[in-house]
Amino acid sequence: MNPEDHEPSDEFRDMLRDILSGNSSVDPSQLAGAAGLPDDPASVAALVNQLQNALRSSDDGISWGLALKQGEDRASATQLSVTDEQRTQLEQAFHIAALWLDEVITVSELTVEPRLMSRKEWVTATMSVWTQLAEPVATSISDSLTRVITEQAPEEFHDMVANASQVMRSIGGTLFAMQLGQVVGQLASEVVSGGDVGIPLLGEQQAALLPQNVGEFGEGLDIPADQVQIYLAVRELAHARLFRHSRWLRLHLITSITEFARGISIDTERLEELAEGFDPSNPEELRQAMVDGTLIPPKSEAQLAALARLETMLALIEGWVDVVTAQATNRLPKTVAIAEMVRRRRASGGPAESAFATLVGLELRPRRLRDAATMWQAVTDAVGAAARDALWAHPDILPTAEDLDDPQTLVARLTSAAESGEAVLDDFDQALEELLREDGPERPVDPDDPSGPSNSSDPVD
Repeated sequence: MNPEDHEPSDEFRDMLRDILSGNSSVDPSQLAGAAGLPDDPASVAALVNQLQNALRSSDDGISWGLALKQGEDRASATQLSVTDEQRTQLEQAFHIAALWLDEVITVSELTVEPRLMSRKEWVTATMSVWTQLAEPVATSISDSLTRVITEQAPEEFHDMVANASQVMRSIGGTLFAMQLGQVVGQLASEVVSGGDVGIPLLGEQQAALLPQNVGEFGEGLDIPADQVQIYLAVRELAHARLFRHSRWLRLHLITSITEFARGISIDTERLEELAEGFDPSNPEELRQAMVDGTLIPPKSEAQLAALARLETMLALIEGWVDVVTAQATNRLPKTVAIAEMVRRRRASGGPAESAFATLVGLELRPRRLRDAATMWQAVTDAVGAAARDALWAHPDILPTAEDLDDPQTLVARLTSAAESGEAVLDDFDQALEELLREDGPERPVDPDDPSGPSNSSDPVD
């Protein structure tokens, strides 16, 4: 191939490969200049490391494998082995928790044995969900970074960078993935269970506790360790059993979060300012902008409405778990103190949870947790556990934000239905039966009824 026929993108890739193999006469600072980064050793080294991952990628997707490795490495650095004594105690706690929960809820037991996880195992098991939640924002940042760096590149590198958009997009995605991995790795030292952050991070029916973190949770509290273990086991089993009982809930919640994330835009003006005004003494400025949330502008009205719906759903989940856990553990002398500790942790969140919130523009803390718990308690007192748990059968009959504002109206409706002998879910059950019935009894067909079978004369195979 003649030099004149050499595409700029090929030239860019060849230059990168030469540098990474140590055979290049090109000054690596040229790469930093082409990427709009400051000319200093730390910046160049970081860029080359990112490019190594970008070049290994066969597409322009986000390098989530890097996020997993970063998270596992960070979690491994602080984890301790589970002792036989810890394992025995927590297995007994799960056994007691299952028995106590059966007394206060009507949802089915799990068919999968609960797990005891190390911090690294928790990262490995949950990273797929974290990446699913973060991917829309990561893609937006990566695409915006590609565009801005291309526009800000020096004149002599403009064609080269513009034609290497796949590589540059991978650079942005790699940088984001590294930050996500660090956040999830730190979260592994803060959470005590699979459902601790309120969303279903583990597989269906899977409950889990992190023994090391459970032990640290109880440190400094004047509460026997076995009471803490049982309480946390009850909460975790309640959370997992709710998602098993309401098969629609997991997909509904994850889809709602990812759809919200897709609506998040990137402040390209701020990104352009960073590209134009890099301080050589602060090469971490771009990375810091990703993790402190300054690249994500204020939410639109539509996003605020979507966020309110998400927060209501999270509050309903956590409030139900709080109420049934309080009922199931009322024989523990210190249950009130443990419950208050859990509520405080959920209200404030840990450092890593806050970091995730700024990274993807979404907090996972339910702001109306106490309102939801009050509502679920009122429903339980009025109509009992069976009618309360039946409200999780479908999103259309689940309590709303208005019910959190005025739970007595919901209680009155449920009480009236119970006193009249009508099943709360009659309308829904009937509609569901008609939807799912394939070989039910035939009914007379009215040709003028638009809801009846089609009058098509097409032959049926």
